[in-house]
Amino acid sequence: MSWTRGAAMYEATVAHTRLRPTVYRLRHRTCYWLVDVDDPPRPPAWLRPLAGFRDMTGLRASVARFTREHGVDIDGCRVTMLAHARVLGYAFNPLTVYWCRAGDRLRCIVAEVRNTYGGSHRYLLEPDARGADRVGKEFYVSPFMPVAGEYRMRLPEPDDRLSLTVRLDVDGEAMLVATVEGRRREAGTAAVLAAAIRYPLSTLAVSAAIRFHGIRLWLRGLPITPRDRTNRKGHRDRTG
Repeated sequence: MSWTRGAAMYEATVAHTRLRPTVYRLRHRTCYWLVDVDDPPRPPAWLRPLAGFRDMTGLRASVARFTREHGVDIDGCRVTMLAHARVLGYAFNPLTVYWCRAGDRLRCIVAEVRNTYGGSHRYLLEPDARGADRVGKEFYVSPFMPVAGEYRMRLPEPDDRLSLTVRLDVDGEAMLVATVEGRRREAGTAAVLAAAIRYPLSTLAVSAAIRFHGIRLWLRGLPITPRDRTNRKGHRDRTG
């Protein structure tokens, strides 16, 4: 087997539409990896600055411990993860998704949300046939949104196509809709080099874009929800 260990890459468009209290849209292009957490890619040393992966020892145990705490046992499941690789030693994943599958049955999905303050929070989904479920928002992500409402997530397992949707409803109305749409590419050295040209400093660009758009929203006068003890909860992200 090649160094990719059967992983796949997805060139994708990420779109966010904020609907209240003002309409604001953003889009950017990026590249995701779909990997088996028990057998991640092992690129040659010279390629790791463009597609690096931390030692994932302990990641499966961490995910399994979380699911057990929520009443779901994933022992024996294959766990695949969608995330950015590390580029020049840096990775930032606003959303990391873990699909936990036992044979023909998708047992659960774990959606891990990360903010720019260094924290992250996991949500357990027990999806329907469309890969959809609802969970209450419990984690501070944006200073322009309350820690309130409900996420409606549709996170089907990627195949040739990647298509994810996260919608935040507050007081029964949609406040934000985020989508990720992409096409599968066979992972390999040529694909990594091509992605580095198309999306230079991709993960750093994601982090920088969040701050840039935050400044634009602040200049538009959107009210700020400060962080406090009730909305800081989370844990450190270990993906990527």
